[in-house]
Amino acid sequence: MPTRICVFCGSSQGTDPAFTEAARQMGQALAQQEIGLVYGGGSIGLMGTLADAALEAGGEVTGIIPEALSSAEVAHGQLSALQVVPDMHIRKARMASLADGFIALPGGIGTFEELFEVWTWAQLGYHSKPIALLNVAGFYDPLLEFLNHTLNQGFIRPGCRDLLQVHTEIETLLAQLLPAALAASPNLASNKI
Repeated sequence: MPTRICVFCGSSQGTDPAFTEAARQMGQALAQQEIGLVYGGGSIGLMGTLADAALEAGGEVTGIIPEALSSAEVAHGQLSALQVVPDMHIRKARMASLADGFIALPGGIGTFEELFEVWTWAQLGYHSKPIALLNVAGFYDPLLEFLNHTLNQGFIRPGCRDLLQVHTEIETLLAQLLPAALAASPNLASNKI
């Protein structure tokens, strides 16, 4: 089974063209390194850009989309595999079970929720898969400032904070993430998701 990385990102493009370019470059980079992409299954926004770039570069792309969102997010019809599932809970669990690691690009509430859920699962020991943010054009700076505040206030332990990698360059992110992803196969007993 090939190594697969789950990428969380927006169903909108956002206001900065750098977000779209980062999604395009991420899709290309994963395909070029023969890393399968798992994502939310949409054809619009950063999700669509990411998937299209990976497909154009010859990559394997698996989309997971809930029935209720298959129209709203315009389910991508050209993927290697598209799974339509009953709800968001199953979507997130399925994406997590298929992936060997996680990356968050810019996005909104759904992206945040997906990121924080897999990070929480890592904190609780449900998996040992690596998690990273690609901080495009400073998008995540305010969140990182808040996370540091939360750490300083005693609500996040330093070890938990260290579970979330933060990078500004795709090459550096993948160089750090992929070795850990290879070591954290979903088939390992320690990975319960």
